[in-house]
Amino acid sequence: MTATERAIALTQAAAEAASDKLGTDIVAYDVSDQLAITDVFLVVSATNERQVGAVVDGIEERLRDLDAKPVRREGDRELRWVLLDYLDLVVHVQHTEERTFYALERIWHDCPQIDLDLDETAR
Repeated sequence: MTATERAIALTQAAAEAASDKLGTDIVAYDVSDQLAITDVFLVVSATNERQVGAVVDGIEERLRDLDAKPVRREGDRELRWVLLDYLDLVVHVQHTEERTFYALERIWHDCPQIDLDLDETAR
């Protein structure tokens, strides 16, 4: 099984929105073969709490334009690691320290990476 077209479209839009808000190290994994609960994990870094919030707001705004609202949002109090669950897509916006410490890529590196076609600074 591979990620649905809708999941890929949401992922691309979310990645572009994150990049527009200066999110970095943006990577997406097709986890549909490993998990039944979602198709894609999108992971984004931000250098401080304010930027985490800006990236999250940018993603939500862009995906709202595609008629997508998160069914769950966690971590928006501390703004160190915010999770947005869109069912087909789960977005992790992490402060760079949390990104280094939790190293989600280490967990999902066996899953296919989705080409987001972003400029080098976002990747």
